Amino acid sequence: MNILITGCNGQLGTEMRLLSEKHQRHNFFFTDVAELDITDRNAVTKFVSDHAIDLIVNCAAFTAVDRAESEEELAGRINADAVENLGVAAQTNGAKVIHVSTDYVFSGDQCTPYRETDIPHPTGAYGRTKLEGERRLQDVCPDSIIIRTAWLYSPWGNNFMKTMLRLGKERDSLNVVYDQIGTPTTALDLARAIYAVIEAPEFHAGIYHFTNEGVCSWYDFTRAIHQLAGIECDVQPIRSEQYPTPTKRPNYSVLDKAKIKRTYGICIPHWHDALRETLQRCQ
Repeated sequence: MNILITGCNGQLGTEMRLLSEKHQRHNFFFTDVAELDITDRNAVTKFVSDHAIDLIVNCAAFTAVDRAESEEELAGRINADAVENLGVAAQTNGAKVIHVSTDYVFSGDQCTPYRETDIPHPTGAYGRTKLEGERRLQDVCPDSIIIRTAWLYSPWGNNFMKTMLRLGKERDSLNVVYDQIGTPTTALDLARAIYAVIEAPEFHAGIYHFTNEGVCSWYDFTRAIHQLAGIECDVQPIRSEQYPTPTKRPNYSVLDKAKIKRTYGICIPHWHDALRETLQRCQ
């Protein structure tokens, strides 16, 4: 297949590029904004047509959650308009789409893992724009897969793990929220899951959830990061109200992964094991 990977310089796009070496029977086109502005519908349609693209994997997104509150129009162009552009180009040229979305489409008020059939209710601009992107993609390109994920991190770019590693070395103590519950997810494991979908004998359109296995709070995650990295730092648990942010984070955003495991036979590592692997890659 001819496969277009957008957002190739981000966390997920980088892992997709590195793993592509194991999938050399496909032709990959890795782009970021310098190579292809996905907010330009004509440019996207021309690229997909000129390169006879069979599959688009959209790893591009506006992920600055707090900035989205003051820059919702920009977030919408990247998280919704651009996704629609990719869907239109795919539908016009007979291609398929795999698009990555987020746990922020949910309110976080639930206390059991969110299933794909649960009704989304985003509480902030980031979640709203991502949900709009999902809906537009399904409208214009029914032959698409949406994979919602959460708490993504990797050795690349800016993320919570790298911030806690840096702060843990710089400070004697840290305060970290303990009342936001979810699942840390490595970009590598998400990329592996996407390749499993790509290599599957059948393409089953629809919405799927993917994170690493297990559950923890940001406080628990920080403690694990420091323990595995050998960092001595006094980490204290605090409530979300003690660390106010422009965007209200979901208090509970654990995602149910039964559908993707059942459909594509994916074996998902526990978040603690995935963290250990990621820290080893950072050395």
